[in-house]
Amino acid sequence: MTRPSAPDLDFLVPRHVRSFEPYIPSKPDAELKKLYRCDHLYRLNNNENPLGPPEAAQAIIAEFDPERASLYPSGDSYYLRHALAERFRLDPEQFIVGNGANEVITFVIKAFCQEGDNIVTADKTFAVYEWVATFSGIEARLVPLQDVTFDDEGMLQRIDSRTKILFICNPNNPTGTYWSEERLRRFLERAGPNRIVVLDEAYAEFVDRPDYPDGMQLLREYENLVIFRTFSKMYGLAGLRIGYLAASISLVDVIRRTGVVYSVNSIAQEAALAALRDDGHVLRTREHVAREKQFLCETAERLGIPAQTGEGCFVMMRMPISDTLVYRKMMQMGVMIRSMTGFRYPNWIRISIGLHDAMEACAEALSSVVAGER
Repeated sequence: MTRPSAPDLDFLVPRHVRSFEPYIPSKPDAELKKLYRCDHLYRLNNNENPLGPPEAAQAIIAEFDPERASLYPSGDSYYLRHALAERFRLDPEQFIVGNGANEVITFVIKAFCQEGDNIVTADKTFAVYEWVATFSGIEARLVPLQDVTFDDEGMLQRIDSRTKILFICNPNNPTGTYWSEERLRRFLERAGPNRIVVLDEAYAEFVDRPDYPDGMQLLREYENLVIFRTFSKMYGLAGLRIGYLAASISLVDVIRRTGVVYSVNSIAQEAALAALRDDGHVLRTREHVAREKQFLCETAERLGIPAQTGEGCFVMMRMPISDTLVYRKMMQMGVMIRSMTGFRYPNWIRISIGLHDAMEACAEALSSVVAGER
């Protein structure tokens, strides 16, 4: 019997997919500990909340009835959307909940972009905007940061007749810098109503600054504005994968057409609903992050390492050697950080805020690396 020939991938796979390099996630912790011969591992690489989820969300997870696993979840996160609407004084129809913020990024790009269109964002920011556009066959125009923050003037200059979406991460991951409300309003006015402006507020709950804009409030004035938020960071539900967007009803009506129904599981929806009501958790997390950030910055100053800190739950440091080498050395000491070459920040590392014992272990590992002991 003749064996069927292999499919012609050059014919089947679009050029923009063939040329795209896939993201390779890190191995599970147990495998990493074997690989680097360490007996413990402090995860300081993914901006996770070291305090975990709020207690009410933990109870939801612990008490979930296993028999409910056979039932489909709410297809449109009905109760969570209504709770979000009540909290932000908006309409439930202005919200879409997704399987992490990554999914709602995909919804928006699919909803508004077609071949020949482009998006505009920064060159050193959350990479998923660029990735989703690129593997969808959409041009991603990347504008260099100015003074480690988004360059509003530079972004406006890259707009042309095929620009559909402008992505702003506020505060920015990885620099922690942000646009004030005045600067954001000025940008929205100049961008005009015929471009979608996405404001990614994944780290908004960490910010307590009087000039920081509240995107949810601005939705009442700007019909072309889309807000992204997540339960992965402040609310400690990264493992359940749940995020959401908010926009005008007219935009949401369009974006919903590209969404996948039933993509958000029942435990995630119910845990997020419980987490949303725990303002005390937000305050406790902010206090912890501020305290440990100061500890990290003092460590950097003591070691003579330049540090970039701002809002959010992370600190960047410029190392005297390759960031990938620093990663390997610190992994051998059981401390996992993020090397920043992939963010176009060679020789920089990003350290997520953890519990104090993790911060002490990180400081000790940094000291050893800088001293050349490892």
